[in-house]
Amino acid sequence: MEKNASVSYQHELGVGEVAARCGVAVSAIHFYEQKGLIASWRNAGNQRRYPREVLRRVSIIKVAQRLGIPLASIKAALDSLPKGRTPTDQDWRKLSARWHADLDERIAKLTRLRDHLTGCIGCGCLSLKECPLRNPWDELSEKGPGPQLLEPGRGN
Repeated sequence: MEKNASVSYQHELGVGEVAARCGVAVSAIHFYEQKGLIASWRNAGNQRRYPREVLRRVSIIKVAQRLGIPLASIKAALDSLPKGRTPTDQDWRKLSARWHADLDERIAKLTRLRDHLTGCIGCGCLSLKECPLRNPWDELSEKGPGPQLLEPGRGN
C-alpha cells in the first residue's frame, strides 16, 4: 500500500512545482485553471494537485500565446482533444494547423503596416486627407481630414 501511495504522489504536482517547471507565475497557473485550460483536484489537505500531463498543456498554452493566439482559441483547441489526454505530437500538428491561416493573415497585415509606416513618419496625420494606416483606401475622406476609424466596434 505504501508503494502505491508513493507512485501516486510522483504523478501529481503542486501548483508551485507546476509553475516552476513551466517557467510561469503561480497566478498564471490559477488563471489558466479559472479559464478552463487546465484542471486540478484537491487533496485531503485541500491543496491543489495537478497531473504531470499538465506540464505539456501549459507548454502548449505558452507557445500559442507567444504566437498571439487568443486564450479563447487556445481553449477551443484544447477542448477538442479527448478529455484528460496528454496532447501528442499529432495533436500539436492538428492544433497548429488550426492557427496557421490566422497567423498568415496577421503576418500579411503586419507586413502591410510595416510597408506603409515609412510614408507616415512625420506626417502628423492631422492635416492629411488620406492615411494608409488609419484611413486605408480613403473610404472616409468625405468625413474630413485626419485619420478615420475603420475598425468595427470602435466608435464608427
